[in-house]
Amino acid sequence: MPRKKRIEQYEHKGKTRVNNPQAGLVDAAGDPPERKRTYAYDPHLDPQLQWAGKAERTSFDVPSASLHVHERIDPRTIIEAVRRKNGNGAQMSLFSAREMNPPLREAIEFYKHRHNWTNRLIAGDSLLVMNSLIEKEALAGQVQMFYFDPPYGIEYKSNFQPFINKRDVKDKDEDLTSEPETLRAFRDTWELGIHSYLTYLRDRLLLMRELLHDTGSLFLQISDQNIHHARELLSEVFGLQNFVVSIVLKKKGGQKGGTLDPINDYILWVTKNKDAARQRLHKLFVQIRDDELADVFRYVELPDGRELTLSALSEEKEFDYRRFPRRVEVDFPGAKLFASENLTSGGFRRTQSVPYTHKGVKYDPGISKGNCWKHSAITDDGSPSGIDRLAEAGRLFTAERQLRYKRYASDFGYSTLTNLWDEFAGVSNPVFVVQTSERAVQRCVLMTTSPGDLVMDPTCGSGTTAVVAEQWGRRWITCDSSRVALTLAKQRLMTSVFEYFELAHPDEGVGSGFRYETASHITSSTIANEEPPPLETLYDQPYIDNSKTRVTGPFTVEAVPAPMVKSAKARSQAKRRMNRSRAAEKHCGNPSGATN
Repeated sequence: MPRKKRIEQYEHKGKTRVNNPQAGLVDAAGDPPERKRTYAYDPHLDPQLQWAGKAERTSFDVPSASLHVHERIDPRTIIEAVRRKNGNGAQMSLFSAREMNPPLREAIEFYKHRHNWTNRLIAGDSLLVMNSLIEKEALAGQVQMFYFDPPYGIEYKSNFQPFINKRDVKDKDEDLTSEPETLRAFRDTWELGIHSYLTYLRDRLLLMRELLHDTGSLFLQISDQNIHHARELLSEVFGLQNFVVSIVLKKKGGQKGGTLDPINDYILWVTKNKDAARQRLHKLFVQIRDDELADVFRYVELPDGRELTLSALSEEKEFDYRRFPRRVEVDFPGAKLFASENLTSGGFRRTQSVPYTHKGVKYDPGISKGNCWKHSAITDDGSPSGIDRLAEAGRLFTAERQLRYKRYASDFGYSTLTNLWDEFAGVSNPVFVVQTSERAVQRCVLMTTSPGDLVMDPTCGSGTTAVVAEQWGRRWITCDSSRVALTLAKQRLMTSVFEYFELAHPDEGVGSGFRYETASHITSSTIANEEPPPLETLYDQPYIDNSKTRVTGPFTVEAVPAPMVKSAKARSQAKRRMNRSRAAEKHCGNPSGATN
């Protein structure tokens, strides 16, 4: 019988959060009335996008509502309690941690005590939630990454999924949600059509900028329907100089467009400060698939010394090695696939801007055009030059009367990630109408954050960002105004199981990082300069401890308080109390009527 794996969670040691109110313990004394914060726009931006109502709306107010905790969920404790149900050991408390059961005195002193970090699933409008995090909890400048997947347009079907088990949403009566707050949000948010949509985006982007760390990044997923507007708004809020790149994200299938079928979305990447953000970036690599080898490595070096293209070898042997490039290494033991790469660069350098003779033929790097070799062609002391070392290593290749560098497929089996993400093909088994690809979010998380960093998604949906953040040891906060979305996200988080990635320093918790696989990266520079090849860290390939399995860490389910509507009797009683209070104040302020 196989041994049961240990069930683990990652602990964010040293990370804390304030004790925001717990539903059921809140009263007027402990949670004072809401105040509002005003956010203002810079009126001097040039150029900027204009729409109806923008000129009149130079600022806006957001109520600073408290976020009330309704549930505290700890999947590992629940699982362990179930395991012990029929055992001899004592039954564990489902919420035995101190932060789950603080002393009553601390429990009712809201925002005055800190406890260990727990992630957060919040019901409420993202504008109210983000403002509460800024005003009530001082989280401004603490978020390392936002993943923002807003509605692509203003149609009803672009915004909501009305039922848990129904994803095919149309703009018709039977598909309308029964959630009154959602209907009200839809009506109020899109009252002026696209003009309201632009206001919706800009307001939220402004608060996201407030919450972002100086080294933080924001990724906004959008279709081509409104990408031009979204790009302009990002430039207005974050500054054109902080825009990084537009990522092309291929989706499953395509919608009939009448001309060319659209098969991709876009992810717009912007930073709060691009120079600062570069300090936190992780370079990602994509393993070159076998079916892509022939596109990169078009040549083969045979054991007899011949250098042929795969096309030429295919004609010679009557076998299509372009389709099956790995077959070359089987049919010709010792054969090596290689790519022909440029060996020149721009500029003038004394030891590089000279011709080089190889096998009796003199090659010019293009000196008259302002080009030189990438490596030294001569040395002052007569020692081997950089290109000499490449020649000794058999790394020089001539093609079309040019001297080029021979890069073997075995030098480094990866290519650097670009902005074309075309290998995902959408979500295979979505549970939500507008569900995002986990792998797309994963790349954004791995590029711009480290374990223990805080990731936020103000458009929770089915909880994809939260699941990915949990999987990779990041802290997370996510919110949505739809109870359907939050129900799906909660269920998904509670039932998710992850691999256990080995920690760099287990005693320090997940914030110490993971232990990653590495790959030796041989380049022309390492050979020419006689340097050891660097080890590239593969941030998407941490070491896995197969003796453990991991579940979602503790998280709270919270909500922006719903507005309370007082009954006529309650309003009448409150009015009488107010009149009596005013009368008492007037009496106390009159010296002739003063009493002991």
